[in-house]
Amino acid sequence: MVKRQIPKVRDLAPLMQFKKPELNGKKRRLDAALTIEDLRRIAKRRTPTAAFDYTDGSAEAELSITRARQAFQDIEFSPSILRDVSKVSTGWDVLGAPVAQPFGIAPTGFTRMMQTEGEIAGAHAAARAGIPFSLSTMGTTSIEDVRDANPHGRNWFQLYMWKDRERSMSLVDRAAKAGYDTLLVTVDVPVAGARLRDKRNGMTIPPALTPGTVLNALPRPQWWIDFLTTEPLSFASIDRWSGTVAELLDTMFDPTVTFEDLAWIKEQWPGKLVVKGIQTLDDAKAVTALGVDGLVLSNHGGRQLDRAPIPFHLLPEVAREVGKDTEVMIDTGIMSGADIVASIALGARFTLVGRVYLYGLMAGGEAGVNRAVDILSEQVERTMRLLGVTALEELGPGHVTQLERLVPRPR
Repeated sequence: MVKRQIPKVRDLAPLMQFKKPELNGKKRRLDAALTIEDLRRIAKRRTPTAAFDYTDGSAEAELSITRARQAFQDIEFSPSILRDVSKVSTGWDVLGAPVAQPFGIAPTGFTRMMQTEGEIAGAHAAARAGIPFSLSTMGTTSIEDVRDANPHGRNWFQLYMWKDRERSMSLVDRAAKAGYDTLLVTVDVPVAGARLRDKRNGMTIPPALTPGTVLNALPRPQWWIDFLTTEPLSFASIDRWSGTVAELLDTMFDPTVTFEDLAWIKEQWPGKLVVKGIQTLDDAKAVTALGVDGLVLSNHGGRQLDRAPIPFHLLPEVAREVGKDTEVMIDTGIMSGADIVASIALGARFTLVGRVYLYGLMAGGEAGVNRAVDILSEQVERTMRLLGVTALEELGPGHVTQLERLVPRPR
């Protein structure tokens, strides 16, 4: 028989500790976000559909991004036990300079349309975390303003080669003069992908006020207040555009760009040059032969060719074949620190996150970006400890098994 008694007040007191309420609504919701998916849900609630879908969506049936994320879920870690993991180092050198984490902020277009603090919030968060910030050709903050927001950190500039070559290279020249240390040349955009969510939403630049957008804005007044009461949306590289995003991109992207153009760009740029958008081993070998400093395995976040190769599946082979001659990086599908650790283990020198950053931005401005970076950083460190490693250099292919789901049929 269990002996029962009436509890005494002094016994109950230690069990009745109430958490002090957090009166700041933004801090309360960000503190409650424990994963990037939590931030995504907050972002969706707080952002008009057209802007959120521009970030969240991808091309056509959106199979590429779905498969890329699934590939990261379809892994098995192999931890080592009884290791001293009291101290863990999450940084090393990337492109000749130190980073505090094995990830950086990827270039994203039209960022201030997602949330008015835009690239400045990202640059501040990158400076705080000791990681690189990448500014897109299609960014909504000038090259110089980003530099001023992150004056002592690492700023990278992402280039789309336009039909107007002189205009493209004038941006490259400005980035060099502003002290950007790395140029990311994106090579998977001969034309814009078919981003059907944007077409269905009538996504324009700037956002158009229609009966539908007004109705959609009613439960999201803060976004519109910020949008209408801050500096008008402007772009690092264009003055104004009244069509859809896809129409803008199709007027700018140059389908005639070749390896010769890439070699020419390399001659013009004084810093490190990384080619972004590699999707085959043959192309990885070809750009490596040109002497580039790095390459990014990427299918543009699934936003260009649907059913494109899965970058995470390409990683081990590309790392084996060219990793000794150039730095192999990866993006697309990363949603956690565990994804980042798995990438490093399979041969990546660095990873880039785009949607992760924008989910944080939409969820809470600069504070939201800080929260996204903190979530990833905590997950990276915890995953390393649980694997029994204390430094990125200790990670290797033996720590990760890629489980098979989509297996090619014999030709």
